[in-house]
Amino acid sequence: MSEKVQIIQVPNTLRAKVGGRLGALDSEAIAKAEAALADLSSQFEDWLMDEIRKLEDVQARIKAEGLNPQNADQLFYRAHDLKGLGTTYGFPLITRISGSLCKMLDEEEKRAQAPWKLVEAHMDAIRAVVRGQIKTEDHPTGKILSETLEARVKEHLDKIGLNT
Repeated sequence: MSEKVQIIQVPNTLRAKVGGRLGALDSEAIAKAEAALADLSSQFEDWLMDEIRKLEDVQARIKAEGLNPQNADQLFYRAHDLKGLGTTYGFPLITRISGSLCKMLDEEEKRAQAPWKLVEAHMDAIRAVVRGQIKTEDHPTGKILSETLEARVKEHLDKIGLNT
């Protein structure tokens, strides 16, 4: 039994419409975006300090009320915001330190068992990075600080069996 098969090749018109594999990049639009970002960069440190104050507000609430699910969630979300904004605002080390804090707080079970002194050490480190204007991950003090915090978080999570 012999069946006829016909293969139909459909032309890829999308590629032609968008200008190739990745599409055409509008260099003028990119230049405008970079200029706008440069104009805003003078405000980055103020915005970063606003985010740090929000983290400190949660810290104060926890000291007053104790660690409960609501403020533990807020602590995670504030750390997560800083993780995302640190590099954008010119402080990649804040992104790294906040990432370490997030790793320790990214699940409800982890939040409940987070050692408060280690949480505070992360917050102190974030403030120290801004105060010292430590903007690169290869800064000797910043590197030691971030590596030490990451190691302590790993030890803690290994100890409680939640290092994922």
